[in-house]
Amino acid sequence: MSGKDGTAVLADIGGTNTRVALGRNGAIVEGSVRRYRNAENDGIGAVLAQYLAETGMRPQAACVAVAGPVRDGAGRLTNIDWDIDRATLHAATGAEVISVLNDLQAQGHALGHLAEGCLTPILPGQPASPQSARLVIGVGTGMNAAPVFRLDDRTLVPPAEAGHVAIPVQTEEELRLLRYISRKHDGPSVEHILSGRGFERVYAWLCEEDGAGTPLEAAQIMAAMDDGSDPRARRTVEVCARMLGRVCSNLALTLLPFGGIYLIGGVARHFGPHLLDCGFAEAFADRGRFRDFMGQFPVSLVTDDYAALTGCARHLSEMPEARA
Repeated sequence: MSGKDGTAVLADIGGTNTRVALGRNGAIVEGSVRRYRNAENDGIGAVLAQYLAETGMRPQAACVAVAGPVRDGAGRLTNIDWDIDRATLHAATGAEVISVLNDLQAQGHALGHLAEGCLTPILPGQPASPQSARLVIGVGTGMNAAPVFRLDDRTLVPPAEAGHVAIPVQTEEELRLLRYISRKHDGPSVEHILSGRGFERVYAWLCEEDGAGTPLEAAQIMAAMDDGSDPRARRTVEVCARMLGRVCSNLALTLLPFGGIYLIGGVARHFGPHLLDCGFAEAFADRGRFRDFMGQFPVSLVTDDYAALTGCARHLSEMPEARA
């Protein structure tokens, strides 16, 4: 099939790979997803041009999700020098409608349209109106969060860089961790704990606390946690789970996402199964006289690999100029 018939080209640009797919009527076209290694391409324009040549498509619209900050229609990745802006996307695709989103914004647009079986409940919460605010929190290579609002038939997902806010400290142990991170990094932030490298920092800090042990990589920590071979790995997950609970709690009280909190990202997925037995729920509810209030917010784990692409498709479907 070819021609400008309401088809969109969608891309999810990560730090290492870019997923590209076709979208139609607010959904991914089945079987259209392909993956490209960023290191083998000069930029997103080259990736999209190759994909469209392979599929023979001339899309009406294009939407890309960028794992980095987006401002005024332009995105920036932290580890590759790619120009990601409307002019580049138009030159590569010929699309008339162009949109650039932060990857977490795209994840937010996907809520309510995720693949079946890709939501794992963590905390039950209480039923809420379909118009209630929701919150998507990503924990992976980095950390970020974004609110999701419904305004009539439109979805609004404001961009954010929530991973760089200050670390919420409530215990003597957390204060010692903060001091440890402060010795090694200017402006210690939530992302210094809630990320893949954050796991490694926490484990290294526990080695220092114990006066013994050798720091491990994140994958080794999770493997040791899963097979029970290293008590320090479990303590690492407990520290991170409690910190995630505190961060989610603070964001919940700031934004009141009665429609639910959705955890995404590779790190969240890896330690998601351990959240409830490692202190997440207790830290989330630890709000003094607001403890009962916190029980209103459902928390779920998202395991859909293509959620950002779905979000791009949904975002385009709500733009009148992009509809077929």
